[in-house]
Amino acid sequence: MNADEKLRELGFELPPAPSAVGVYKPALTIGNMCYTSGHLPVLPDGSLLKGCVGKDVDQQAGYEAAKQAGLTMLATLQAHLGSLDRIKRVVKLFGMVYCTDDFTQQPAVVNGCSELMAQVFGADVGVGTRSAVGVAALPLGVRVEIEGIFELKTES
Repeated sequence: MNADEKLRELGFELPPAPSAVGVYKPALTIGNMCYTSGHLPVLPDGSLLKGCVGKDVDQQAGYEAAKQAGLTMLATLQAHLGSLDRIKRVVKLFGMVYCTDDFTQQPAVVNGCSELMAQVFGADVGVGTRSAVGVAALPLGVRVEIEGIFELKTES
């Protein structure tokens, strides 16, 4: 089963691929590597998951937002690459969590995105390196922002 089919089988709905709202590209391919800009947790209706983890929302709500940011990133990759099947492996995810000073479970929040990638691409291909950090604010008050680096299959 390919990645596009796996996504459907898991019952996930991709939001619309976001357009750049500044001077940047949502995704950029150089050689066999694809880099994505930071992605926010955009719902299929275009709304955002907002709130400070540890204050406005709990850890589980942060996890769900990270999963949604991952789905938003997959929408960008699908639009940019034509198919998620062009992805050879997840190389790195970098997650930022809007949280209180005393919240220390950023890795558990970013697992929402990491576990999504593992589900869609498999445990080997979908798990790469990762960083998860807490920040004092994120654009538009969203809970998380996540960027990724992906290795692409070479075209024959």
